[in-house]
Amino acid sequence: MTRITIEVNGIMVGGNTHQNLLEQLEDAGIQPEYQCRNGMCGACRCKLNQGSVTQGESMAFVMPGEILACQSAPQTDVSIAFDYQPADIKKQVNEA
Repeated sequence: MTRITIEVNGIMVGGNTHQNLLEQLEDAGIQPEYQCRNGMCGACRCKLNQGSVTQGESMAFVMPGEILACQSAPQTDVSIAFDYQPADIKKQVNEA
């Protein structure tokens, strides 16, 4: 397993190359939107600003430069951006 860095909307978290981005972000306390987890709905669509991913099969429409977090495993350090700011559970817990 290779350790990598994932930047999501300016938040840096550690990651790996064997889990999909959605799972890794959730493990880090970040909650991106999703509905299906299998590439059907497109709710976890985000922009891949930098780096490379392995994208699994999906039925949801994605534009060039976009990926589905539930179907994408990073292969290098990546920078992704959602059109919204995902909730950061750890940050909210630490601020309370």
